[in-house]
Amino acid sequence: MLKHWIRPDKPDKEELKSRLKAAGERLEAQQLRLKDKKLPVLVLIEGWGAAGKGSTIGQLIKHIDPRFFQVFSMAAPTAEERRKPFLTRYFERIPEAGKFTFLDSGWMDEVTKERLNGVLGDEAYAQRVDSVKRFERQLTDNGYLVLKFFFQISRKEQARRINGLMDDKDTAWRVSRGDLWQNHHYERCAEVFDRYLEDTNTPSAPWYIVDARSKKFAELQVLETLCTGIDTALQNESLAVPLLQNVFPLIKMPKLSEAPLKDKTLSEGEYKEELKRLQSKLRMLHNRLYRKRVPVVIVYEGWDAAGKGGNIKRLTGALDPRGFEVHPVASPEPHEKARHYLWRFWKSLPKDGHIAIFDRSWYGRVMVERLEGFCSENDWQRAYYEMNEFEQELHNWGAVVLKFWVQIDKDTQLERFTERKNTPSKQWKLTDEDWRNREKWDVYEAAVDEMLQKTSTTYAPWHILESVDKKFARIKALRIVTEALEAALK
Repeated sequence: MLKHWIRPDKPDKEELKSRLKAAGERLEAQQLRLKDKKLPVLVLIEGWGAAGKGSTIGQLIKHIDPRFFQVFSMAAPTAEERRKPFLTRYFERIPEAGKFTFLDSGWMDEVTKERLNGVLGDEAYAQRVDSVKRFERQLTDNGYLVLKFFFQISRKEQARRINGLMDDKDTAWRVSRGDLWQNHHYERCAEVFDRYLEDTNTPSAPWYIVDARSKKFAELQVLETLCTGIDTALQNESLAVPLLQNVFPLIKMPKLSEAPLKDKTLSEGEYKEELKRLQSKLRMLHNRLYRKRVPVVIVYEGWDAAGKGGNIKRLTGALDPRGFEVHPVASPEPHEKARHYLWRFWKSLPKDGHIAIFDRSWYGRVMVERLEGFCSENDWQRAYYEMNEFEQELHNWGAVVLKFWVQIDKDTQLERFTERKNTPSKQWKLTDEDWRNREKWDVYEAAVDEMLQKTSTTYAPWHILESVDKKFARIKALRIVTEALEAALK
């Protein structure tokens, strides 16, 4: 893109001043519409060192109410951030509906630096590019406006600005070693930048190259593009997103009605013996996981009163409490609802060597949110693909991903509901919502069957835990977990 870029004509001083004023007023007026329509806007400013990225952001935000934007200067990832998937720190910073996020450098800067430093070979680079394109497409598919700008200056202009900054002791700190290295290796950097821009230039999140020789002209280019993008996004807000073909390697799953339940039992003696053996094994594997920095993500879904909590308790009973966290997932809070539905789960991912257990999960999108009308049909139909992508990111990061559906029949559920109702110490577990959900058993079962068929992948499989006998389900889960961890550690 840089090789074939045609530099735009710079307006004269009076026209530049007039257009800047008009664009600023336009952006100020757009804020109320943007807030009313709940449009989230993510603006990524990338480009050469000393190209004026930060100062341009400083001018842009003068036109926006301070309550409605955040600015992040994305430095190199910290040691803590490197222990999570590459995209985590960017997903954590996406804006709420109706607000702006401005990033002073971001995922392009990180990927190209690692490419230039030899950290990313061809295969790893291609995987990163795929991750970025999925991330950006998921945001735009879920109603985000993503605008990406690359600030272009010549080698000579960059050197002039670097020297000017270094000549003043009050601004010399703004010049990094990376800026100096970049200018010295300008042609090599330009080649990597150009390749990245070409690889990630998509219809839903295109790149805009900014002529950054003049700071005022750079500001105008970004302002006018931002305003046009907002107008277009507001006009297209009701358009449905095309569904992508499910191309992930799937494992054929049985329907819930086909799961044998009655003969899946264990005697008390067998249960205690196996529980002790498997917990001992899991305790040893947890130590090895930490040493080898292998992350683990375990998902529990299932019917109300199926025994998820007791199953999780037997699993965590074998783990070092410093190395795991259980996330009980309830209805999203307002600030969570105002963002991409996967945002709160990205924020809860474990560090490498740690285990995250989700008591209910992102699959609520295609169950309760689908059936209760909390999202559109287009949203939940698209979610199967998005959740497969999310779990593929975890797998590519090196995580072991296991998903359990805890299965019982309607009679067993009724027995357990009745027991909870009649036992004072258990009454808190039973809610009016549990009874309402029970009345929708058949439609929920159909939704779960579809979910299992479309999201049980080779890298993140579903396992049905037959839980009429809770002891059997607990031991089965422990066996599956220990076998998966042993395989990963080999």
